[in-house]
Amino acid sequence: MRRITWMALLGVLLAASGCAALNNLLAGAFKKPRVAFKTAQVESVSLAGATVNLVWTVANPNPIGLMLEDVDYKFSIEGKQLAAGHPRQGLDLPADGRADLDFPVGVQFAELVPALESLFTKEVVAYKAEGSVGIRTPIGVLRFPLVHEGTFPVPRLPQVELATPRITQIGVTGATVEFPLTVTNGNGFPLPVNGLKGALKVAGASVGTLSTGDLGMLEAKSTRQVTLPLRIDFAQALSAANALRTGQATVAFDGALQSGGASVPLRFSEQVRFTR
Repeated sequence: MRRITWMALLGVLLAASGCAALNNLLAGAFKKPRVAFKTAQVESVSLAGATVNLVWTVANPNPIGLMLEDVDYKFSIEGKQLAAGHPRQGLDLPADGRADLDFPVGVQFAELVPALESLFTKEVVAYKAEGSVGIRTPIGVLRFPLVHEGTFPVPRLPQVELATPRITQIGVTGATVEFPLTVTNGNGFPLPVNGLKGALKVAGASVGTLSTGDLGMLEAKSTRQVTLPLRIDFAQALSAANALRTGQATVAFDGALQSGGASVPLRFSEQVRFTR
């Protein structure tokens, strides 16, 4: 019985000595992974917000695979923290290889400023990403900092212009007029325009409401033209009746532009000539 106990104890000591030697061997041969910022991608932009996807590349110079252990991550814009979270998916580092670590952050512009119109006067906003990642290795969990600062573009409001209205029908009691609108996306990225809607005045008289409906996605640097017919009742808009008969008047629009759930005031007033 005593002999078996001493042999078991000797085995434990030898095993412990072997593990220590193995750990020392791994510590000497193991190479530290490298973490470097790769790119920032701005996606799904609207007047309501955008998705900012920040990507880091993690390189593993070792002949064995490694795994992501944990993440501590924060994202702020103009000094205001908007998100703290985790990558879109976990990370497995292949042996002698590299992998990308993606952090998508949804940005709601209403969280940055009380009035969206003031934000759209800027060209860019500054952001900061900071935190750390822990990578599981044969010598324990190693931590690496994640720090990057940059800017991303603020969408500019689409330009809306009124072309020459055309009188398609006129009579004693009223007229039907087509109002052509040109909507231009001057941004370098696509922008959804979910509609324009507002009250219209001709020669100071309220004549009705113009509504485009959903215009869909406007491609970068592109223009969309829509023509909106409107029936004008002369009994309710006498000054508009006189203007249409003379062929010239001031046309004013007071409404809003919708994009991605945001509604931004839109107003314009132009002196125009009416054609037939």
